[in-house]
Order: sequence, then C-alpha cells, then structure tokens
Amino acid sequence: MYLLHSSTLIYSKKCNEIISLVNTYFVGPWLLISKVLAAALVNGHVLFEDHPGLGKTLLAKVFAKSIGAKYRRVQFTPDLLPSDILGTKVWRGIEGRFELVKGPIFTNILLADEINRAPAKTQAALLEVMEERQVTIEGETFKMEEPFFVLATQNPIEYEGTYPLPEAQLDRFILKLSTGYPRSINEEVEILKRRLSWRVDDPTAYIKPIISAQEFVDIQRYVENKIYIDDALLQYIASLVRKVRESDHVEAGPSPRGGLALLKLSKAMALINGRNFVIPDDVKIFAVEALAHRIVLKPESVFEGVTPESIVKQAVDLVEVPKEWGKKAM
Repeated sequence: MYLLHSSTLIYSKKCNEIISLVNTYFVGPWLLISKVLAAALVNGHVLFEDHPGLGKTLLAKVFAKSIGAKYRRVQFTPDLLPSDILGTKVWRGIEGRFELVKGPIFTNILLADEINRAPAKTQAALLEVMEERQVTIEGETFKMEEPFFVLATQNPIEYEGTYPLPEAQLDRFILKLSTGYPRSINEEVEILKRRLSWRVDDPTAYIKPIISAQEFVDIQRYVENKIYIDDALLQYIASLVRKVRESDHVEAGPSPRGGLALLKLSKAMALINGRNFVIPDDVKIFAVEALAHRIVLKPESVFEGVTPESIVKQAVDLVEVPKEWGKKAM
C-alpha cells in the first residue's frame, strides 16, 4: 500500500494549475501541455515538428510565464553563428578590459525556432549546452541557471535551405511532439474568440505566475528524489526499448538514453496525476514520443511505408505489462 505525502498533493495541484493556465491561452489538448510540463520537470528538451502558425511560440511563452521563468527566442538562420547564441567577449578600450556579452542561451527557457535552418556548427554549439548545461566562452565556463531547457521547432515539409538534425543530436531531445492543427471547428472558433478577448496579439504580459522559478526547481528535485518506481516497471521499460531495438525494420534503435527518458518522464507524470509512485500507464503514454525519433529504419522498410511510430506502437502491444508492482510502501 502506498502512503501519499502531503507534498505530492501540493505539488500535483500546482502542476495542474500550471497546465490550466497554459490551456487558458493555448488552445490545444490538455495531454500535450502535460507532456511539455513533464519534460520540463525532468529538465528535458523538447523538439516540436510542426507547420508554422500552430501556437508553439505562444505555448512556450505562456509556459515560461506560468512558472516565473525567463524566456528567450532565437530564430535560426543559415548565417547564425555559435557566438550569436552563446555570446562573446568584447574589448572595452576605455576600461582596458574584456567584457562578456551574454547570448540568448542565458535564460531559463529557450525557444530555438526552426533549429534545422542553422548550420551544423551552430546546432552543435546549442546541443552541447543542452547536454552539459554549461557554456565555455574563450576558456571561461559558465553554468546555466536552473531551470534550463530548450523547446526547439522544425518544419516537417520544408527541406530547402535546411540542415537536418543528425540522429545523435535528435537523441538529445527527451520528446518529439506535434501540436497539430485544431482538432475541430469549435477549436478554430475558440482561437478567434480568445484573440478578440485579448485585444492584443501577445497576451503574455498580463499573465501572473503560478509559482516562482525556484519553486519549480523544488518540484523538479521532488520528482527526482521522492517519486518511486518499482523494479518491475524498470524491467518493463527495458523490455520496451529492447523490443523496439530488435525489430527487423530497425537499422539503429534507441540507446539506453531512450530508457532513461521513459524513466524520468513516467515519474513526472505520476506527480502530475497526484501520485508518488509510477504505474505502467505513466510509461506507455510517452513511449511513442520518447522513442520514435531515436529510431533509424532500414532503407527497404522506409520504402515499404513502415514508420518509427508504428514500430513503437507494435512494441507497446507486444510487451507484457507487469501485473504486480509497488509492494514497497512509501
């Protein structure tokens, strides 16, 4: 039997208030916002593959405001240099010294818009910060402020003038999501109505945070240290990853980082749902978005119309869900 801590219920309530606030401005599935929040709770980076104009920037800005975090946006272009993101040291002749001019990477939430438009060197500079959470500028190292995570976007159909992310770099993103088009005409109308009620294109200036950035960091630490996951579910996660990797259609499957992503995300989702323990559904709900972008298909399978998503879904169907877990009391 599990004993719920009062902190679990308090933090879960705060998480749901954050989701509700974001949903007040961003018209989209509650589950999508929950997944973005879960990724943020484990300091994971998210890649959105979507068409322009679907609200990704609004989602990122409202989310940043809701947790009292700093937010910056960078439009990636073919001529963007690493120093344009990281910053550089500038000589101040009058003062006789070099001064650090920090780039937009020095923030809490960075929206990297159309990340695949930047050349490989610039992509690598950003992705190094994402992995190491520190920046080295002319020999001096700077730690990133907590929380820190990147929301990146790329266009799924426009390839001219782009530099696709290699598999090793895609692996740095804990989730690959899609906001998608509005699901119904009612959602389309709701978007128009909200714009009329705001009377401005950007309503984020009027948003009051649910929590502070430091309180968000406290919740992150609670997820890391206080949410329990049973050995049976660790076995389940490992089996899912191996089943995907062993598929006849897969040239290169998810690395152990894919399993770690499922582990972290499932703990975050447990807290969002008001539990201090993980259940199988917390794992299954992330399987496709956490594993599919880590798969390289065999050429013949691509020609046959097989997709990475279908491989993961098949693995979820085939791997047996543990019938017993969590005999340890919390």
